[in-house]
Amino acid sequence: MVTRPLTSLPPPIEVPACPAVAIRGVSYAYPARPAVVDLSLDVQPGEIVALVGPNGGGKSTLMRLVATLVPLQQGTIKVFGQDVMRQPEAVRRRLGVVFQAPSLDRKLTVVENIRLQAVLYGLRGPVITRRMAELLEQFALAERAHERVEQLSGGLRRRVELAKGLIHDPQLLLLDEPSTGLDPIARRDLWSHLRRLRDTAGTTVLLTTHYLDEAEAADRVAILDQGRLVAVGSPDALRAEVGGDSLILEADAPAELASQIQSRFGLTPRVLGDVLRLEVAQGHRWVVTLMEAFPGKIRALRLGQPTLEDVFVLRTGHRFDAQPALN
Repeated sequence: MVTRPLTSLPPPIEVPACPAVAIRGVSYAYPARPAVVDLSLDVQPGEIVALVGPNGGGKSTLMRLVATLVPLQQGTIKVFGQDVMRQPEAVRRRLGVVFQAPSLDRKLTVVENIRLQAVLYGLRGPVITRRMAELLEQFALAERAHERVEQLSGGLRRRVELAKGLIHDPQLLLLDEPSTGLDPIARRDLWSHLRRLRDTAGTTVLLTTHYLDEAEAADRVAILDQGRLVAVGSPDALRAEVGGDSLILEADAPAELASQIQSRFGLTPRVLGDVLRLEVAQGHRWVVTLMEAFPGKIRALRLGQPTLEDVFVLRTGHRFDAQPALN
């Protein structure tokens, strides 16, 4: 494809009053298994939405479908009103994409990697210089601009990946497992950058993660399991669905203990391996009650506020890190 050199960024595109991403009835299957099953989801402009689910849950497949990297099999996806199948080139111009696998040339410098991406998008002249300066400042890379990527830490490389994906000023940023391999400080910095993009540039962010604690920082969370959307909402709203406090009990005979708790107190624990989960009001009172009622049968008991993992268990009936076999 021949691109016309640009001396300045194109004028702002008129954005229709529609979702940034509109996914309707999307299904996608590989030969051995389904990856996405009848999934519908809206992402609003200027919103950070985290797709959360265990490995193999369909997150990365959905991202590739939105990014026009694989063709739809069933359903529709529109990005700012443009269809990914009928208008793929128009969709791609609105996207900045950072996938899990590194895409940087380790032998090139920071600025060389970013400049190469700019040229691929048809940017030329002063516009590259201006955007480069903005991004190097934004991601605190100015002092490392002329260092080879191979000399950078994992966190700094991820910043370069983000700057590279943003050089053409996309409206939608797609991030597939962006914090993989990052230490906690680098993960925190990454989220600070994402919130700054949302607040200052109005950038819409759709990302995947298998870190439930990380998803707490998103505006909304979409939980996937075996390719199905099982819950969507703000982290606070999802946790509120669980209700009460969360009690986690470890036992040598969990099924037997669950039956005894139900018989004696009318509660219905969920048995998840050697762990029981209970959602109860005033959980602190139940700690003493259960320990006294079943001496020697409870190895450990933890009390806490409901988490997104509790939401996952409530909606799926199994632990986040324990996938049932596909039928």
